[in-house]
Amino acid sequence: MNAKVRLGEFLLTRRSQLRPEDLGIPDYGERRRVPGLRREELASLAGVSVSYYTRLEQGQSLNASPQVLDAIARALRLEEAERLHLHNLARSSATDPGRRRSPAPERVTEATLQLLEALAHVPAILTGRRSDVLAWNRLGHALFAGHLDPGAPERPAQRPNMARLVFLDAHTRDLYADWPAKARAVVGHLRLVAGRHPDDTALHALVGELSAKSADFASMWADHRVMACTVATYRMRHPLVGPLTVTQQTLSQDPSLGQNIVVATTEADSPARTTLALLDQVTPQHGPARPTVRAGSG
Repeated sequence: MNAKVRLGEFLLTRRSQLRPEDLGIPDYGERRRVPGLRREELASLAGVSVSYYTRLEQGQSLNASPQVLDAIARALRLEEAERLHLHNLARSSATDPGRRRSPAPERVTEATLQLLEALAHVPAILTGRRSDVLAWNRLGHALFAGHLDPGAPERPAQRPNMARLVFLDAHTRDLYADWPAKARAVVGHLRLVAGRHPDDTALHALVGELSAKSADFASMWADHRVMACTVATYRMRHPLVGPLTVTQQTLSQDPSLGQNIVVATTEADSPARTTLALLDQVTPQHGPARPTVRAGSG
């Protein structure tokens, strides 16, 4: 799917999910054939002509200014992450050469590995642009993927991928009490990354694989929602130590590479803190998985 189509589908889905009554648009008792706003209503709210907005939604206008895009974002009631996604889609539509490139292998710095080691009593994993696990510390492996080989991130061709685990791995699916909320967060994050890196062949291959193997992923991906996964609270059901509630925080480690450290914390003096301490006690001692390539950029 080219960038022009992605831009048009994003605008269409967001427009279809707005209710006229929420925006103070009277319907005069008229029955609408399709849900959401009409193009002329959205264009009026954004202060652009209907013909211009129609061309933009159909991928025929490639020169939308940042001011026009912001006006459309306001009319669509987009959140900040969605507004930035709209700009990314419009930018890639205007410059899309129809070519994609094979990405270089993702690399990890020694300083990042030292940070994972320092977080010895906090579950932490380092993820790459496409949610591949580049490294994890002992507790990060135990909490999120204790059923997998702890050395898996050391082998680039076999690195676990958190999106695959959430949608295709029964252990990970059972790990989250509210699995749909976790799944929507994963898809929303991948949408953001796809907007920033439209030429990433590995990312497009991952999306294609998940769409083919998971009806849930295909449905959520078609919704075009984006989500900046910075802080979220999840109830987990760990097979070794039982239920616990954790706050997952995503810390941007290297924005230029799209790498993030995901840590899981618990409230002080809470049952979850006790449960996490128990997991720490029963987990075999080993250092963080260390990729064979440790420096440079990907």
